[in-house]
Amino acid sequence: MTKRLETLAAQALHQTDLETGAVIPPIHPATTFMRDEKNALVGDMDYRRPKGPTEVQAAKVLAALEGASDARLFSSGLAAIAAILDTLQIGAHVVAQTEMYYGAKKLLHHLAAKGLISLTFFEPHDKAGLKKAVQSGKTELVWIETPANPSWAVVDVAHAAEIAHGAGAILAVDGTCSPPCTTRALDLGADLVMHSATKYLNGHSDVLMGAVVTKSQDERWEKLCAGHSLTGAVPSAFDSWLMMRGLRTLFVRFERQSANALKVAEAMNAHDAVSHVLYPGLEDHTGHAVAARQMTNGFGGLLSIRLKGGPEAARKLCASTKVFLQATSIGGVESLIEHRKPIEGPSSPTPDNLVRLSCGIEAADDLIDDLSLALDRVGN
Repeated sequence: MTKRLETLAAQALHQTDLETGAVIPPIHPATTFMRDEKNALVGDMDYRRPKGPTEVQAAKVLAALEGASDARLFSSGLAAIAAILDTLQIGAHVVAQTEMYYGAKKLLHHLAAKGLISLTFFEPHDKAGLKKAVQSGKTELVWIETPANPSWAVVDVAHAAEIAHGAGAILAVDGTCSPPCTTRALDLGADLVMHSATKYLNGHSDVLMGAVVTKSQDERWEKLCAGHSLTGAVPSAFDSWLMMRGLRTLFVRFERQSANALKVAEAMNAHDAVSHVLYPGLEDHTGHAVAARQMTNGFGGLLSIRLKGGPEAARKLCASTKVFLQATSIGGVESLIEHRKPIEGPSSPTPDNLVRLSCGIEAADDLIDDLSLALDRVGN
């Protein structure tokens, strides 16, 4: 019997505790593991920095959901990104999009300033621009994020893979905003997929973690795994267990968050104080057709609105909501709101009137009422 992904997630690959009969696996916080009288390991682990039982279990669940051959968990999303970049040759050419998670972009610029990589950027919606940016025989990595935070621009993963592979490069996808319950980027041609597991994968705003999954366990993957151990950028056993717990409800959470976001987006489209609603689930979104092809089980809970009143109106709105909490993050069960430009800094391309919304699992009407009342207060 072939189990569907929802079942694999809900049962965490049916990983129970055979010793006690517990229906969920235990947490193994041990840092070191026994050897026998012949100095042979009792199990297949010797120390928790390379790998521990709970981390391995959680990684197996994620790999199954992604259709990956292997997965590794990291102490944060940025640690996972850094691990991928650490596999590049010195001076490697990297192509990335102009609109993306600002932390990843800062890291790319940091490495470029030190001469460790060279960078070329392209607009996420510009297929011709991507093809022009990639240099055959020189580009080693194409890095994309879709939908792009916080503009929610959509990048065609299959097209990006075709361009990257045609030039001898690999494609890495930041799938944080499009988790495997809706997009399996490896199936679309990606070589590596990275997640800030802090967000949708865990879903409860109580874990800091990153993850990388791979299509094939090749030489680059071996290099990444070696770096994973050497740098010690590993999560705790408890965080790994919490993330695995979160994966169990990923499908139902994402479905509710997607439904809420679509209702909020439609309501905001009709509000006089809003100039733009950025959400790939809206049919008039420029990337809707590609998103509908790639995101097969919902468009997610993330959207942005731009206010006619400018940055001051954006600031006041975020300070005025009662249901939406003003905080930095996305993908949790609680709804969050943020005036994004001040967080990213003056060099960010994010418009200064943009407000980022992360819709949780609350009643959609409460979210809409909260935003509408707050917008009315700002308008007055």
